[in-house]
Amino acid sequence: MDTDDISNGYEPMWWGTLGSVRPFPNFHPEMDVSLLQQALEKKDVNTIVRILTNRSNAQRQSLVRAYKTFSQKELDAGLKKVLSGDLQSLILGLMMTPEQFEAHRLRKAMEGVGTDEEIISEILCTRTPQQLSDITAAYSQEFKRDLEKDLLSETSGDFSKLIIALLKKENGQAVVDQDLKTLSEELKNKKPAAEVWIDILTTRNPDHLKTVLSKLEIELEQTVDEALEGHFKGLLSGDLRKGLKSLVHCIQNKPMYLAQRIQNMKVQLLQGVMVSHSEEDLLSIRVAYLQATGTSLYTALQKQFKGELQQALLAICRAED
Repeated sequence: MDTDDISNGYEPMWWGTLGSVRPFPNFHPEMDVSLLQQALEKKDVNTIVRILTNRSNAQRQSLVRAYKTFSQKELDAGLKKVLSGDLQSLILGLMMTPEQFEAHRLRKAMEGVGTDEEIISEILCTRTPQQLSDITAAYSQEFKRDLEKDLLSETSGDFSKLIIALLKKENGQAVVDQDLKTLSEELKNKKPAAEVWIDILTTRNPDHLKTVLSKLEIELEQTVDEALEGHFKGLLSGDLRKGLKSLVHCIQNKPMYLAQRIQNMKVQLLQGVMVSHSEEDLLSIRVAYLQATGTSLYTALQKQFKGELQQALLAICRAED
């Protein structure tokens, strides 16, 4: 397979990965574009949803380009005319690149009255340093704004320090026993030192941190979550405490952290997690969701939603567990 094939959406199949959405075999952009144009003219939402939820992100990007060449129009503009509400936001999200999508989620979390600190924490906690670099670049391109400056303006105090440290996180090496000793001693201090936790949790590689936190729980004879809750409970703002706990949950078990995030089935949060993780680790999140709730994500979506929105979400989820 040559590079021209890949640029046209003919990707190697993702067998063996943990994404639920994989490249559509025998993908033909011209055929899809013709079907999409007919569907947009007839307002055939079912066909639009069926095609766009059954293509990988790279294939959708090639459809955007092919549609523009074929019709001299933007595909997004046509979708906005035919779709509405939650279904529109879901499909338009699928049409973005992964880094554009996360950039838009961050911007929305900071717009208007109030800031959604949990969305910001989720994205920054779950993304790798390279992904965060790509998201930062996409944010600048999409909004002509500086992500770090916007985050600083929307947060304050130690929580702000945590958020910026996460944005610039590193996967460095360190000695497990030394980090274990440092965190254990910090928990004994009457005055919490947030900077100690921020420094260690944002500058070490994930496997190292899992080992440190596991050993710390054995030493404490309680979960790190419980320790942080008690240690930082005196703070006037709960944002730092929540942020640190989210980071710990993510380090210990990212799929479970995300599965618990979407249990309430709030559509904006649900769509954000499902779209951003559809080609990465949604299969793991599905398994964690079943463990956490006793119900499969697929069944939960069937019960919660109806019509084309349900069709789209089920297509992304892919299967019953």
